[in-house]
Amino acid sequence: MARKKFSLLIPALLLGLAQLFSVRAFSAPLPKSTQEMLKKLKLDAAILSDIDKELEVPKAWIDGAKKEGKLRFFSTLDPPQANVLFRPFQERYPFVAIEYSRASHEDRAIRTLVAYKNKRIVTDILTGLGGSFFMYKEIDAFEDMRNIPNMKNNPEGTKDPEGLWVGMHLRYWCMAYNTKAVKKEDLPKKWEDLFANPKWRDGNLALGNRPQLWALALWKIKGEKWAKDFLTRLFAEVRPQLRREGMNAMLELTTAGEFHANIPAAEYRVHGKALDGAPISYTCPEPVPAAVSEMGILKGTPNLHAARLFINWFLSKEGQIAQYVSDYAPPVHKDLRRKEFLPFADQILGKQLAFRDPASELEIQPKLLEFWDTLWLKGGGRRRGR
Repeated sequence: MARKKFSLLIPALLLGLAQLFSVRAFSAPLPKSTQEMLKKLKLDAAILSDIDKELEVPKAWIDGAKKEGKLRFFSTLDPPQANVLFRPFQERYPFVAIEYSRASHEDRAIRTLVAYKNKRIVTDILTGLGGSFFMYKEIDAFEDMRNIPNMKNNPEGTKDPEGLWVGMHLRYWCMAYNTKAVKKEDLPKKWEDLFANPKWRDGNLALGNRPQLWALALWKIKGEKWAKDFLTRLFAEVRPQLRREGMNAMLELTTAGEFHANIPAAEYRVHGKALDGAPISYTCPEPVPAAVSEMGILKGTPNLHAARLFINWFLSKEGQIAQYVSDYAPPVHKDLRRKEFLPFADQILGKQLAFRDPASELEIQPKLLEFWDTLWLKGGGRRRGR
């Protein structure tokens, strides 16, 4: 009888030990930088209760990344922002040295492609491809990332069905306005409301020469006829200022009172300026133009394991929160689509979204740009690049 009792105790003891070790592994302390980020955002650490599970990867990836020892990363973050983003990753994986380069679209996407065609791989991870994705796809230049566990965290529509790109964050391209010049009751609820209110006419509204950021998404969801009619009326009736500056420079001009508002504007950029005390805010007429910024791994990279390790971390809750802290980019993670991570959430949540993706860029963008350029030049705007 005693033997029987003893034999029954062994499995129970083993189970208890397993649970103990599981709890200890589960409750491993978060990186110091992550703790600081949660404190800054006033978030409970429970939001990362499953981070150990999210970061489980094949042992071969860890071993491979240790041998490779580095990771090259091209993106648009300012270096100080990149430092914030990378800090938790480097605490978790100190054996991977990150070589970060901030580059324009021309340097980041086009020159990287030219180098790749000449059998030179100048980066491991590439982000913000814009309309260049299909040029990479044509020459089979991207790794299939469907074996990266945290790809599952991205909702459908924010990742490539073939695993060649994955969305790194969400972007909303709406309208910034000067709070000293515009009252909330004047803000358009739908895009067509711009025609009814004289507040926006005769140069009080500025347009940037980047219709693919916002009008493309409206064309996709509302149809070609609606989009062409809307843009024709916008140029003819509202008569906006046609500006050649970049989107960030236009925000500075809106803040300075050069015009009442500008289109398009990214919510995270406006949020940063508002936090600095600038008289600027944000509104989104419906439907809300939205997009995901893509990231991918170049096929043939010598640092493949490190690249997979980074993207898996980046798509985790910890990685997405680190990105938000670095530049206020709204997370794409399915469990972080919350108002705490979305500047001007009241202008976006609950509204119909119009998504821009690489497929719609390929299909719609040439027709949109041809139509837009006619209106732009007729209205006195300058050609791109001049």
